[in-house]
Amino acid sequence: MKVLYAVSECRPFSASGGLADVAGSLPQALRRRLVGCRVVTPLYDCVPAEYREKMTFITHITVPVAWRRQYCGIFELRMGGVVYYFIDNQYYFKREGLYGYFDDAERFAFFARAVLEIIPYIDFKPDVIHCNDWQTALTPVYYASMYAKSPDYAGIRTVLTIHNIQYQGIYGYGLNGDVLGFEDTSLLDYDGNLNFLKGGIECADKVTTVSPTYAREILDPYFSHGLDNILRAREWKLQGILNGISSDYYDPAKDDEIYAKFGVGDMAGKAVNKASLQKDLSLNEDPDVPLLGMVSRLVAHKGFDLVSAVFEEMMDTLDIQVAILGSGDRRFEDFFKGMAEKYPGRVALRLGFDANLAKKIYAGSDIFLMPSQSEPCGLAQMIALKYGSVPIVRETGGLKDTVQDSGILGQGNGFTFANYNAHDMLHAVRRAVEGYADRDGWAQLRERGMKCDNSWKAAANEYIKMYKDIIGQ
Repeated sequence: MKVLYAVSECRPFSASGGLADVAGSLPQALRRRLVGCRVVTPLYDCVPAEYREKMTFITHITVPVAWRRQYCGIFELRMGGVVYYFIDNQYYFKREGLYGYFDDAERFAFFARAVLEIIPYIDFKPDVIHCNDWQTALTPVYYASMYAKSPDYAGIRTVLTIHNIQYQGIYGYGLNGDVLGFEDTSLLDYDGNLNFLKGGIECADKVTTVSPTYAREILDPYFSHGLDNILRAREWKLQGILNGISSDYYDPAKDDEIYAKFGVGDMAGKAVNKASLQKDLSLNEDPDVPLLGMVSRLVAHKGFDLVSAVFEEMMDTLDIQVAILGSGDRRFEDFFKGMAEKYPGRVALRLGFDANLAKKIYAGSDIFLMPSQSEPCGLAQMIALKYGSVPIVRETGGLKDTVQDSGILGQGNGFTFANYNAHDMLHAVRRAVEGYADRDGWAQLRERGMKCDNSWKAAANEYIKMYKDIIGQ
């Protein structure tokens, strides 16, 4: 079985979020299970020189962009048992950052079609093309409209994974004539616009999401961002497969990026990580005070409206420390700057994103808070569990699928709350702080979390089963 995994970002080459983590891990997990999985992604300017130097130039072709044809260089890199193809076009991809440009529609329409155009030149005809999010959602549309009947392409099946339905690629009809080049736009037509993700949902043989709960949630208007009726009509091809995390990269027993290594059998290093993190963040160096960590974008969608609403009440009524890493809306950045000044030695804020500091927060915190309004899958709660930081989450998406409430520390692996309500969240924090005081019970809870298997093993097996189903094996 051969799978071509098409994605707009992929670690360690390019990344803006969780999609890159998935693309950097799932293909390797599939290869370990003897699936011929190769990855195709843009050759952005940010791809490090150490990888560029190892690439092999295959050839260059031109790719149709409506009535024009644009240069497309094809580069190959073999690494970790996976073959990666890089699509080169400096006009589209030699820029700072990955997204957020006025011509993103054209850039990723080009990429989505290049995924198909390169197939005759790479000596790899896939059984399945696995696309991800709106940036590659046009690939199934182009395939169904223009390629399916060609002998070079016959029999290929397409999969579209929705990592976050909020981002759909919505543009005006004027885009078609100069960029997309469809004779009939009905597959993309939706609510008076052209919707890339809607077209992909229409045309893909299978539509997946990144957790079973999220697959159910996006059938509801509250979560669907307008696509619930399209998805309900095609519910027969919708499936939720829970993401995993790299068990090699996220392993406190082998991690050289944290202050001290530790594991279920030897937790001494956990205390070292907490003490070192407190020192580095100018928090009071007190081993008995629970340290709550957050690594997130500072936006309302991630629950920071809830956190800010009750933060002072939480700090005034609970003996707790808080470490926050992230950036986002100015109002939240300013609020937590103020809180760090109001509660010196108890609240630390670091703006921006630092992957090394993020790991140190996972390793050094006792509690990890994720009160998201919605969360398709979420990786942070899985990482927190692995590093012995007990998660507090709202019961939504992948958070609900991976964190079960501990009750009275007798079961489960964390603390949860159902309603999107600030005081419900605060109650969950109170329960966690009370649980922390029971050191024996807390140690058992923490150990249950660290033993959770959130690796890619289960997800890879589910994807293989799904691939075999759509190709008739």
